[in-house]
Formats: sequence, C-alpha cells, structure tokens
Amino acid sequence: MTVLPDDGLSLAAEFPAATHAQWQRLVAGVLSRSGKDVPETEAEDALSTQLEDGVRARPLYTGADGVPDPGLPGFTPFVRSGRAEGNTAGGWDVRQRHRTADPEAVLTDLENGVTSLWLTVGADGIPVDALGRVLEGVYLDLAPVVLDAGAGTTAAAEELFALYGRRGVAADAVRGNLGADPLGTEARTGTPYDPEGFPGAVALARRCAGTYPGLRALTVDALPYHEAGGSAAQELGASLATGVAYLRALTDGGLTVEQALGQLEFRYAATADQFLTIAKLRAARRLWARVAEASGAAAAGAQLQHAVTSPVMMTARDPWVNMLRTTVATLAAGVGGAESVTVHPFDHALGLPDAFARRIARNTSTILIEESHLSRVIDPAGGSWYVETLTDELAHAAWEFFQEIEREGGQGTALRSGWIEQRLGATWAERSKALAKRREPVTGVSEFPHLAEKPVVREPAPAEPSGGLPRVRRDEAFEALRARSDAHLAATGARPRVYLAALGPAAAHTARLTFAANLFQAGGIEPVTEGSFEESGATEVCLCSSDAVYEERAAEEAAAFRAAGAGHVVLAGRPAAYPDADSYVFAGCDAVAVLSATLDRMGVS
Repeated sequence: MTVLPDDGLSLAAEFPAATHAQWQRLVAGVLSRSGKDVPETEAEDALSTQLEDGVRARPLYTGADGVPDPGLPGFTPFVRSGRAEGNTAGGWDVRQRHRTADPEAVLTDLENGVTSLWLTVGADGIPVDALGRVLEGVYLDLAPVVLDAGAGTTAAAEELFALYGRRGVAADAVRGNLGADPLGTEARTGTPYDPEGFPGAVALARRCAGTYPGLRALTVDALPYHEAGGSAAQELGASLATGVAYLRALTDGGLTVEQALGQLEFRYAATADQFLTIAKLRAARRLWARVAEASGAAAAGAQLQHAVTSPVMMTARDPWVNMLRTTVATLAAGVGGAESVTVHPFDHALGLPDAFARRIARNTSTILIEESHLSRVIDPAGGSWYVETLTDELAHAAWEFFQEIEREGGQGTALRSGWIEQRLGATWAERSKALAKRREPVTGVSEFPHLAEKPVVREPAPAEPSGGLPRVRRDEAFEALRARSDAHLAATGARPRVYLAALGPAAAHTARLTFAANLFQAGGIEPVTEGSFEESGATEVCLCSSDAVYEERAAEEAAAFRAAGAGHVVLAGRPAAYPDADSYVFAGCDAVAVLSATLDRMGVS
C-alpha cells in the first residue's frame, strides 16, 4: 500500500464528527434569530420545499435516508443506466426535430453535429411523398430516422421502407423508430384510435422484429401529459400505463415479451429543474424494469429513452433566455442517462426556427458532450443522497398514479373518460397559482421583463395536433397581459403607465420601488419614476417606501395624488394600517389578478 506523505492538508481529520442533532440545533438557532421559533426537531421541515406529487425537497440528506440499491449500470433495475457503458461511447444521440420539408436544414444539421432525425410527417408536417426529397443526400445506414406521423404512421412507415429499398440500405443497418403511438395520438387529438386494439402498430412491430433488428416500431410519448400540465409523477405514470397497454397488444399479436419490450422507445420532457429531470429519467428506468420483471423478462427491461427539452418552459417573450433553460435541461437529460436528446430551438414558441436557432440548439449538446465532457461519466448523479432519495420518492408517486390508471381500466379508458385530463388539469391549476404569485418565477416574463425589447418574429410553424389534451405554457397568463399592452400600444402609441412615487430617502424606498417596477412591467404596464405625476401621463400611482415612512406620510400622499387626478392609489407593501390606499402589491400577491385588474381600470382591453 502506498503511504502518502504528510503535506499538512489533513482537512477535517482533526475535528470531531458533527451530528445530525447538532446541525438541527444550529438551524433552529438561525431561524430563531430571524423571528421563527421552531423546535430543533422541526428545523428541517421549516426549510423544506414542497414539490408536486407529495414530494418535499429537504435541506439535508444523509446516508441514513435509506434508499434502495440502484444496482449497476446496464443491469436491472437499470436505475443508473440502461447500458453498461452509459453514454460514454461518444455521448448521447443528438436528435433534432424537423416539421417542414427542408432538405437543406436536414443536411446542415447532420453535417454539424446532429446524429439522428425526428421527422413530423403528415398534413401538418412533411408530406409523406416528400420523405425521399427531405432525406436526399442522407446516409440512411448512418443516420437513424424517427417518424412522428400520428394516425398516418403506417403510410409514412411504408414510404420509409420503400426508401430504404430504393437506396439499397441493408435491413440490419436500419436504425430509428417508426413512431407508432396510438394512445399518444389519441391524447393529442381526442380521436379514439381503434379502442379494441392497435393492429397497425402491431403489424409494424412484427415486421421490425422479423426484418429490421435495429428498428423499433412504437414510441411511448409522455409529452402530451407533460404539455397538459401534468407533474413528473403523472408523466411517468401515464407512460407506464401506455407502455403496458402496448406490451399487451404486442404479445397478443404474437410477439414474445422480449420482442415486445425491444419494440418500445419512451419519450420524456427535460425541464430546467435539473434534479427533478435527472430523478425522473432514473425513476422511469426503475419502474419499467419492474414492469419487465412482472412480465417475466427482467433482463430485457432496459428502457430506451428519448428526452426532449420541455415546450412548457419555453417563452415567447425574451426568448433568448430559453437558451439557458434548454442548456440546463439538456445537461439534466444527459446526466439522467437519456440515450437521445432533442433540444428545442430558443424560438420554438414563436414559430419555425431560423438557421441561427437550429445551430444553437444542436451546439448545446455538442458543448456538453465535447467541451464539458458530461458523457464521460456513467450516472454522474449516482450516489448523491438527494438524487437517490428523490428518485425513490418519485418512483413511488409515479407507481401510485400508474396503479390508479390501471384501476380506471387502463390508459385508453382513462383518456376517453376524461379522467386523465381532469387529474392533469387539477395539477396545472395548482401550479398556475404558484406562477401567478411568482413563487415559480419565469425570468424575462414574470420577473425582470423588458418592455422595450424588440419582438423576435418567425415564420409560423405548422399547426400541432389538437382536439385532445390541452397544451399549456408557463408564460401563458402573463403573455395574455402583455398582449393587451401591445394592442394598446399599437392603438394609442403608448403603453399603459403607472407613476411610482418614491417616498423618503433611497434606503427607505429602493427595495419596494424596484419590486413595484418589476411587477407592473410583467403586465406590460410602464412604470414612470421621473418628473411629476401630472407630467407622467399615468392615471394611477403606487406609493413605494418603508413601513415607517408609510405611517408618517401614506395618508397625506394618497390624498395629494388623488387631488392631482390619480384615480387609484396602490401601496407597495402588505395590507396594514394604511386605509387610504385602494389596493396593495407585495411579494406573494396574485400578480396576474392584480395586473389584470389594473389594465381593466386603465381601459386596456
């Protein structure tokens, strides 16, 4: 054994080991000094954050939390990776989506880092008969193709098969996925897709299993449930129920369990909540391994995952911030072990991406793989007590939701009865409250908006499938307010304005003045701080100062502004003994309701 020389860096070796109880005592002391007296045993609860699905993020995790053994990469329960080597053999598959027949964009992507193609095919995408033109110049034995054709999957698959034949591509060299997803199509469109079975999908699966060993036939797309406002556990639970329905159909159609498992690829959303995304992908593999084990094919239960940066988190305002969101989401997808990752361009919410947006999207993965070396470690988050605990808790919550769906009669029945939509809607309603109160901030929209920002204009994108589950975005409530302001600007030449009255010295008013300016701009209302109220062009005033100054001057200032013509006086601070204010704005108020009411009073339609 090598004995290291004493270099004087003994780190914490000379200090006594700290105990959990000591830490709790210190935390309780800090909380007490901040005015929150809690028992030492409840100190952690006071600092915990309530997440969705009944999960709480605690401030401290230790080895005593007792989570299940995640196993080894590539072995059941596949928590750490579906493959023994993880993504270390060159990184994950960089898969970009194309919704229009643009051969030049396809080739540009493939020549600059993209390794597979995700093609939206059909009436609102690439015409089936244009597949050959779109893939002109593409080496189909090197670049896997994934189809997304909804109810037209069979026709699109036949065209792709014909293309492979014309190009002379060997059957064992074909890679990708035909994208058959009957229940996902039903979730998107609301049209029942052969409730008695999925003969088209089963036929394609049999063909792939018999002739194209590297090609899968079915996709279990969980994005419809995520985009309808579902939580991480609901997204996972719905994907499990869908996958189980497909397993039943495939085995009934003559495939073995192992063959059926090999025909499925799962698609999940990756969000800017990096730890939740990492835990979700790890939990998904564990849960699917449990399904495979119950089906008698534990060794074949490695889930193939395709992660897509969340459309829900993308914003139309200040879209440049989306680059940061997708970077964090891509990092999480890679760390979480997804085999393929699609990065939505930063202008996704505005229409079709331009060449610059596509370039940034594909380079996001390239930087993380090549420059940050993110793929050189298998399961980088493994061993983190926080991640392991979050993975376990999320897996239990998702399994519970999956069991509820099964009790409703399975995914198809739960979709057609409206049960799925109701559950997802309830989750989104709760989250919308947090968004409205800015407890879940949206940078550039509900926090730090830029009213003078020059709009980013893009060519309209083909319509997404509709008629089924709704599609939501985090920015939608504030976007509606900003749209009202934009219309007012176009009609009158000016935005609605509010005068911010700074009372007392800067130390007294700066914090609340900044808060109020940020809040009103989130609704498209321009704050005016210079000059007099009469010169501002505003019809309302917001008093900004400290509680001490309010006690001395609030009543007098409110009366003076009303005399000067102010129709409404707002006070920046919590409702207190200031009856002369007409309303209040404060941290945690319902900003959407406040701003909507303000625009109503200003006559902004």
